Amino acid sequence: MTPVLRTEQIHTYYGKSHILHGVNLEVREGELVALLGRNGAGKTTTMRSIMGLTPAREGDIFLFGQKTTKWSSYKIANAGVGYVPEGRKIFGHLSVHENLLVPPVTKGRWQIPDVYTLFPRLDERRTSKAGKLSGGEQEMLAIGRALLLNPRFLILDEPSQGLAPVIVQEVMRTVGKMKHEGIAVLLVEQNAFLALQLADRAYVLSDGEVVHEGPAAALAADKERMEALAGVAHG
Repeated sequence: MTPVLRTEQIHTYYGKSHILHGVNLEVREGELVALLGRNGAGKTTTMRSIMGLTPAREGDIFLFGQKTTKWSSYKIANAGVGYVPEGRKIFGHLSVHENLLVPPVTKGRWQIPDVYTLFPRLDERRTSKAGKLSGGEQEMLAIGRALLLNPRFLILDEPSQGLAPVIVQEVMRTVGKMKHEGIAVLLVEQNAFLALQLADRAYVLSDGEVVHEGPAAALAADKERMEALAGVAHG
């Protein structure tokens, strides 16, 4: 089976700063993979490299079996990759509904009424300005907007960041639903405890290198190793 994502020895820089040092990742069809690591480990840079936002200078990236290392972000999104960036990046001056009208219309399971069914809070606030939403509602909106592209692969960067615990649980349940819908998911999370509950496999980054890869359940069961590798935030 062709992996949804495969990175081969990618090296990424910000200017002269060498951030990623030969990162190898793989996400298979229908799989939820957690990418863990402490602040500054290189998690967001890895996402940005996959999405073509901060292109890798060395190594190769393959999405759905196609080499996408030099592709534009727009072309990568059109190929079936949904991306929910850290900080959400919604349009605060637009209403909830106007934000959902931004993605191009695509055929598939996810249409605007489906997003409102998934997130009833958004349905209740469809005329509210997105900038007035709570952090949790903004995260729901960002996920809903990504789903409207009907992606085969969804990348989520720190979806629990800054959210109240009860909202974190709701957002994470939604992430789990994505997997059950057949969407491959790469979940970048500082909350290792929560991420490992959902994931099939996990990678841990440290200083731009993969220092661990294996079944999520095995890492979750080894509390000392998890603390040493990624730190533990109990959710």
